[in-house]
Amino acid sequence: MLRHIINAEFSATPLSTKLSKQSSSLSLPLHTQLAMDSLLQPNARNLEPNQNSETLSSTALEVEIINNPLQGNRGGNVVVRTMGDEDEDGVFLTWEDLWVTVNGKNGSKSILEGVTGYARPGELLAIMGPSGCGKSTLLDGLAGRLGSNTRQLGEILINGHKQKLAFGTSAYVTQDDTLMTTLTVREAVYYSAQLQLPDSMPMSEKKERAEMTIKEMGLQDAMNTRIGGWGAKGISGGQKRRVSICIEILTRPKLLFLDEPTSGLDSAASYYVMSRIAKLDQWDGIRRTVVASIHQPSSEVFQLFHNLCLLSSGRTVYFGPTSDATEFFASNGFPCPTLQNPSDHYLKTINKDFEKDLEKGSDGGILTEEAIESLKKSYKSSETYQQVQRQVAEICKQDCGTLEMKRSHAGFVTQCLVLTKRSFMNMFRDLGYYWLRLAIYVALAIGLATVFYDVGYSYGSIQARGSLIMFVSSFLTFMAIGGFPSFVEDMKIFERERLNGHYGTGAFVIGNTFSALPFLLVISLVPGAIAYYPPGLRRDAEHFLYFAAVLFACMMLVESLMMAVASIVPNFLMGIITGAGIQGLMVLGGGFFRFPNDLPKPFWRYPLYYIAFHKYAYQGLFKNEFEGLTFPRDNAGRPINLRGEEILRDTWQVEMSYSKWVDLAILLGMVALYRILFLVIIKTIENVKPVVASFMSARSKQTAQVMVNPFSTPMHGGTIQQS
Repeated sequence: MLRHIINAEFSATPLSTKLSKQSSSLSLPLHTQLAMDSLLQPNARNLEPNQNSETLSSTALEVEIINNPLQGNRGGNVVVRTMGDEDEDGVFLTWEDLWVTVNGKNGSKSILEGVTGYARPGELLAIMGPSGCGKSTLLDGLAGRLGSNTRQLGEILINGHKQKLAFGTSAYVTQDDTLMTTLTVREAVYYSAQLQLPDSMPMSEKKERAEMTIKEMGLQDAMNTRIGGWGAKGISGGQKRRVSICIEILTRPKLLFLDEPTSGLDSAASYYVMSRIAKLDQWDGIRRTVVASIHQPSSEVFQLFHNLCLLSSGRTVYFGPTSDATEFFASNGFPCPTLQNPSDHYLKTINKDFEKDLEKGSDGGILTEEAIESLKKSYKSSETYQQVQRQVAEICKQDCGTLEMKRSHAGFVTQCLVLTKRSFMNMFRDLGYYWLRLAIYVALAIGLATVFYDVGYSYGSIQARGSLIMFVSSFLTFMAIGGFPSFVEDMKIFERERLNGHYGTGAFVIGNTFSALPFLLVISLVPGAIAYYPPGLRRDAEHFLYFAAVLFACMMLVESLMMAVASIVPNFLMGIITGAGIQGLMVLGGGFFRFPNDLPKPFWRYPLYYIAFHKYAYQGLFKNEFEGLTFPRDNAGRPINLRGEEILRDTWQVEMSYSKWVDLAILLGMVALYRILFLVIIKTIENVKPVVASFMSARSKQTAQVMVNPFSTPMHGGTIQQS
């Protein structure tokens, strides 16, 4: 990379003319000269109008000509910078002597060892290395996303200071594209815009911002295509990756972290994704600082990076301009073969996982382990390393401007409304969320209607009515665990969006609750009516509505329970087993299979019988059905009529000291309690992990947190306290 500084002092000669003459004197290739002129003229025009000659007595334009060795004479990239102006609102990120250790069963293990580097506005930094070298750890450390079992030493600074970034000034794009598969590209980005952008911004402007961002990433042709996922055709993997990036750059962040942005993509898709990222500043004029961990980029993708950080076993092998890496390796005896992808050559040289297959280095006489150690030592003693240290020190000393310390986002009410609408649309379009379950409920209800058809009012119908009520309140509601896979996907999306500060936990819980109400109401009424009327239960509307209300409350309870399980056990198979086990215990202790007075007092009677929602469902439905009825019974040849209240008290051992409406109120109260429990579990996970991290790191000097969640601490990462 060749840099030329053109100093243009104001005089009678127009600045644009002087700049053009000075650029011509640099003896640059014609294609570069033309590119420089096209870039210099607009900048000069912005400086020429009548301005204070004292303040503009000396202006410098920095022109970077990046000649890629793989391109030969075909050209390079020309970047024009106005010194002192271009980066005053940008983010300079520096890290010095960074160490990260992880605590495991066998003690602590070093992941990063004394890593130093920087990232500048308008540039792309690639963090590369073989698997397990510490790429993701470094990226997460810079973004403040390290786990609670890690300890971090060193110094991470933003514009030379320990400061927090406001919401929207930084963003993190994860490796996995966790998106709502039922939404179109336009809907996904637009809903996210409503969640992240402030209420003061008009809706028309939010929509315009969303569509502009979609166009920035080249997705305009897929705007109305659903994202798609398992069992549903949608957009390609590269397009999904660009949708994920769209969502995170809506707030126009100045610092962008990308974790394996090309993972799972072919070379063409990888290049398209990275080229769009490299050209973002041409769309919105923001000189972003982009840091990306990347595993094995193609030669075209590799050319897009300005700086390169090569890691091996947690230590730096090389940090500096990407174009200088080839010379560094060649000077140490590892020249890049002709026509070979430089990134492949670097990774092959520093990868010691296949020592037996690659016993010798490029010179045919050195082991891979020895080659890596040689490169590490050479880098530490090189001028490149000294330049990195000087650059870090210079960045820390210079005045890079004050970052915007506060940005507003959508208000709590707006977030609740948007999340409710988005979740409702997802539930409506996802056949497996409720519609398939509705079909199963209808099938089960038809089975109940035929098995218990017209039970009548004989003495034998007492047992039939009780069995029907038990099945409805236990096994029919038990089927709600079928939606657990969808709950897990919702939790993944929530974790990603909340961790990036899109909204808080309370808004998510409220949105999820209200969006599910219409579907659960339909499930309670339609299958409920099929299972209620054919067997000949109480015919009046009041009793049926009570029956449906209890069924609705039980459905809500099971869903709330499974959401709480999903927040703890993200694996859907283990979650289903856990949820089924909890419900199985509650059914056993609910007072039907073993009457309340016969339950063993330890655990089963106290406390399980009173905390199992089945108890209140059983007793409420029993009261709803038996109160006011009489059943004939032959007693020693004399017919007698048994009152429903006697059957409730003596046969089913139902507590008659309060009405059925109290049972329903308790069920509804438990719904609210379970939802609050869901909220508390998430908050506990958020708060406990940072406490653990702080306790484990109490004796060490900690770095300043870079990525700050405006709502709370990261769900799966510990906070990093300022020293």
